[in-house]
Amino acid sequence: MPDDYFMEATGLHKVYRVGGSDVKALDGLDVSIRKGEMIALMGPSGSGKTTLLNMIGGLDHPDKGSVRVGKVVLTKLNEGQRAAFRKRNVGFIFQFFNLIPSLTALENVLVPVMFEKGSHTDRGIAILNRVGLGERLEHLPGELSGGERQRVAIARALMNDPSLILADEPTGNIDSDTAREILNLFKDLNAEGKTLVIATHDRMVSGRCSRVVRMRDGHIHTGKRSNEVGDV
Repeated sequence: MPDDYFMEATGLHKVYRVGGSDVKALDGLDVSIRKGEMIALMGPSGSGKTTLLNMIGGLDHPDKGSVRVGKVVLTKLNEGQRAAFRKRNVGFIFQFFNLIPSLTALENVLVPVMFEKGSHTDRGIAILNRVGLGERLEHLPGELSGGERQRVAIARALMNDPSLILADEPTGNIDSDTAREILNLFKDLNAEGKTLVIATHDRMVSGRCSRVVRMRDGHIHTGKRSNEVGDV
């Protein structure tokens, strides 16, 4: 395996029990990502994009197969070890923001470090300033627009300075102008060396990524055009 593969998933299978039926989310999926890539995961709803993100980030565990990120084989870790890995290495950005309604923007950003020693307020403020929310520190999520809430979520994901950022439809609930601003921020983060994997239906997003990985029915779809999976 080449040394520059930052993430490698091999033979991933995952079945969920939904309403008395088995739903196959991943069906023998194999995919590798190089350090410093900015990847778009594309495919129809139900193709397994979110499940794959959850496997890469250690939020979920496959029924079969392995996932390695850096030198860590996530599928050999228990739940507590995966949680520790996520805290140190992974930033998650969700379509529906997942902010705590009763906390201010700054307090939401500080959630990942709330049990750590020392004050992290200055870093939280600096990150909110970076995403353009320096004037919204004390606002609750309900007082922010969708784009502002998404930027709070991005700031929270950056709080632990992760090497890997996973985003699930990050432009799905914001206007196109805000989406462009967020994509510019993603490109800046990528230029700083962070690896990004973005599940999206948005061609504006995929057009800004270094590679597109297409999924269908729980596996990688190998019908390809330029810059799609298989070209590297």
